[in-house]
Amino acid sequence: MHDDIRVLKKDVLSMGNLALEMLGDSMNALISKDLKLAKSIEKRKSKIREYDEDIENRSLHLLTLYHPMAKDLRRVATILKIITYLTRIGRYGKDIAKVVEELAKIPSPEVPVNLKHMWEHVQIMITKVLVAFDKSQIQDIKDLEARDNEVDELRWSIFRECVAIMMENPKFITTYAHYLMVARYLERCGDHACKMAEKIHYMVTGEHVEIS
Repeated sequence: MHDDIRVLKKDVLSMGNLALEMLGDSMNALISKDLKLAKSIEKRKSKIREYDEDIENRSLHLLTLYHPMAKDLRRVATILKIITYLTRIGRYGKDIAKVVEELAKIPSPEVPVNLKHMWEHVQIMITKVLVAFDKSQIQDIKDLEARDNEVDELRWSIFRECVAIMMENPKFITTYAHYLMVARYLERCGDHACKMAEKIHYMVTGEHVEIS
C-alpha cells in the first residue's frame, strides 16, 4: 500500500507542476502578447483531465483494496481533494490563454502592473503548497493567509484601475473587462491554493484549519 501511495504522490506533484506551468505560460503569454504560447496551452488541457481521472480511479481502488487507516487514509483523502483544485487551476490557465486570443483581435494596452504582481503572489502560493505536500510538512504554508489577503487587495486595486480607465476611454472597455476576468481567475487560483493548504494541514496533523 505504501508503494502505491508514493506513486500516487509522485503523480499528484507532476499534475501540480503541469497546472502551474499552464497558468504560468498563460500569464506570460498575456504579458508578452504571445499568441503562439497561448494556443499551446489548449493542447495540455487533456493531460490535466487524464491525470485527474487516473489518480482518482487509483485512489478509490486503493481505498477499496487496503482500507487504510489514520494518516494513510488522510493522505489518500487529501490526494482526492487536491487533484480537483489542480484541475481547476489548469483550466484557469486555459481560460486566460483564451483571453490572450481574444485580445489579439483588438487594440490592447499593456497589462496592469498589479496584475503581474498578483500572479507573482499566486505562483508562490501554489509552489509552497506543492512543496508542503511533497515534504508532508506545514512550515511552507504558514504565510498563505497573508499572501491570500494581498492577492485580494491587489484584485480590488486592479478593479478600481480598470473601471477608471474604462470610464475615461470607452474604446478600451472590452480590453479591461478581460483584465478584470484574469484578476478574478488569479484570485480563484489563490483560493484553491488555500484550500489545498487546509487539506495538507489536516493530512499532516489530523487537525482542521481554515485559511482564507
